[in-house]
Amino acid sequence: MDTVPCLRVSQHHAQQFRRLLQSNKCLDLNLRLLKDSANTVLLPILPSCLSQVDLPSLRTMVSSESVCEIVWRQVIKLKIGFTFSKQQNFNKLLLCLLMAHLQPPLQSKKRSGQAPFHKLEQMLQELVENGGEGWTEELRRDLPHSFQRHGDLILLGDNCFTLPQWNTFDGDLLWASVAKATGAKRLAKMSRISKDGFRSPIVTMLLGEHSWVTHVDNGIRYEFDVTKCMFSAGNITEKLRVSQFDCRGETVVDLYAGIGYFTLPYLVHAKARHVHACEWNPDALRALQKNLVTNRVSERCTIHPGDNRELHLNDIADRVNLGLIPSSEDGWPVACRLLKRTTGGFLHIHQNVTSSVPNTAAVPEDNDVTLRGKTADREAWQAWAHDTANRISCILGGITGAQWMVHIKHIEHVKSYAPHVHHIVLDLECRPRNDHPA
Repeated sequence: MDTVPCLRVSQHHAQQFRRLLQSNKCLDLNLRLLKDSANTVLLPILPSCLSQVDLPSLRTMVSSESVCEIVWRQVIKLKIGFTFSKQQNFNKLLLCLLMAHLQPPLQSKKRSGQAPFHKLEQMLQELVENGGEGWTEELRRDLPHSFQRHGDLILLGDNCFTLPQWNTFDGDLLWASVAKATGAKRLAKMSRISKDGFRSPIVTMLLGEHSWVTHVDNGIRYEFDVTKCMFSAGNITEKLRVSQFDCRGETVVDLYAGIGYFTLPYLVHAKARHVHACEWNPDALRALQKNLVTNRVSERCTIHPGDNRELHLNDIADRVNLGLIPSSEDGWPVACRLLKRTTGGFLHIHQNVTSSVPNTAAVPEDNDVTLRGKTADREAWQAWAHDTANRISCILGGITGAQWMVHIKHIEHVKSYAPHVHHIVLDLECRPRNDHPA
């Protein structure tokens, strides 16, 4: 019997973790997903990719509330030859099942995602002690427990290296040690998001001379200046979902294109006929133009710089993407104006939905809507979805002077920022009533 590494995760978040592992080519597709308990699932990992599985980053991308740990599972590889009788084959199968049933419980292994942290702690403890200072628990807590990796650059968050003691060390030596422990060549640190209207990051380069990076998701190359453009790794599950759409022959409008987070999946994988990409951040526009060329889809995309509320387009879209959080509400009238008047289309509306207090009000259930999450959260998502659908119907009626049928097709939980604060995407199908009589 062999043992294989598995990612043990909460059942509610299993598909999101599976998509992440598969997009990074870490999922072992030769083995089936296993139900570990009533609430957890095992996702088999390719042993050669185990060192690439960053548990803290995975939690950040999916949900801080989810179980997320590496365990090892024994598997039995049984080869049944054609020379044996059916009874012998059946006996072998029974033996296989019996051994699988009697195998010992999962043996947890030291979390591979913690390895960089322990290496970093060891190196910095040595650096501090060689400088004649004592290593303290306060210093340990001030180390980065997670980070974003973009190629050879590591982007640290604003909640690490905050203590004044770090300023007493030679900067080059300190950051070189951090880079060595994390396997990076360049380091940068984000302090906060600016209030310039573009949500530009305030990032300082700590090690390295240039700040342009390349990040590959699902076969798509995103190039951008990490000091000027945001990149949300937590949106990978939604980008993968968009990639599975069939948009052949469709015209898509991406109202908040950024560097091409969703524009590129629509073009590269969903095969949209044409995408109109709207963006007002000059730095993001430069990256978007570069990424369209890099991914060889620039001929099927038209970029519209500036405020999308001033967009001079109407009645052209089969699908509109509104990928702005915490709310894309300012873009709802624009999106409704863009939908084709005769056939309608789909709106994909992003929103941060909060459910701090359980909602006991009766909310209609949709049998074709797939939801994951706690009951109070699901109720809040449903309530917001139904309110949004009603408002979109009113906006469409006001713009066109006709009645529209607006149907909730899907509610997707992208990620969680805190307990009961969730990034949700609502898929609405909008059709003029004369095309779909009641």
